[in-house]
Amino acid sequence: MNSKREIKLINKIKHLVRQLNCPRYGHRFGPKKYEFYEHMVALTIRWFCNLSYRMTVKLLDLLGIRCPSKSALQYNSSRISNALWNKIFELTSGSKHYIVALDATGFSRTNPSYHYLRRIDGKIPKMFAKLSAAYDTENKKFCAAKTRVTPAHDIKDAKILIKRIKTRTIVADKGYDANYIHEYCSKRNIKVHIPLRKNGKAKHGMMNKRRLSVKTFCKSIYHRRELIESGFGSIKRVYGSSVNSKKAKTIRSDIYGRLFCHNIFCFCRLLGQSLFD
Repeated sequence: MNSKREIKLINKIKHLVRQLNCPRYGHRFGPKKYEFYEHMVALTIRWFCNLSYRMTVKLLDLLGIRCPSKSALQYNSSRISNALWNKIFELTSGSKHYIVALDATGFSRTNPSYHYLRRIDGKIPKMFAKLSAAYDTENKKFCAAKTRVTPAHDIKDAKILIKRIKTRTIVADKGYDANYIHEYCSKRNIKVHIPLRKNGKAKHGMMNKRRLSVKTFCKSIYHRRELIESGFGSIKRVYGSSVNSKKAKTIRSDIYGRLFCHNIFCFCRLLGQSLFD
């Protein structure tokens, strides 16, 4: 490795692995040929460059960087658990947040050629992977995420995201307007700014949490929600808008890896340090 930046990037990954308290090797019964940080370095380069596993191995071999095989990378990528990903997001975005925006987007499961789509039947595939995320509007980083292999309503993952973060205020669009979301946030002392879907009167004069939230709704705070749309656009422009993986675990790893790269590369800071200092 001739480049100092490559060495410093590896040091950053080592520092992150130490903060995660991960074991030195991925599996206690494995051959112990490559350490866990070496897998993470190769996977980070794959997510950042939007490469396949095979091309990642070839690129690192050409650069003279020690790298596991293609199958080993794919296997270890699928073995990164949700708990570990949550801890990674917490370390790279911070443990406490002031205003958090909730929203969802989709990643296409395939990347077909539109030339052949026009020749065959002209239909665009509708199957896509769903990503629901919580976005810190001050630090511009993703602090929690949940993926689904098949499409689902945005509100199904709202309580999961809220449970994983520590914040004072949450902003979201009308798709998250449900009384049980307001009640859940009220128990956690979180202020919610979500516009009502229908501006009708409450039945029998009953005012639930959803209706009472209108009195504290602030339009200027609510417009902070637009920043998560910019975050999704940045992810798709820089790291790609489609995933080539087929299984749920590898799809989750591909999408979470892009959020991880966004957190550590976009602002050139990781765990209180500059990226290449």
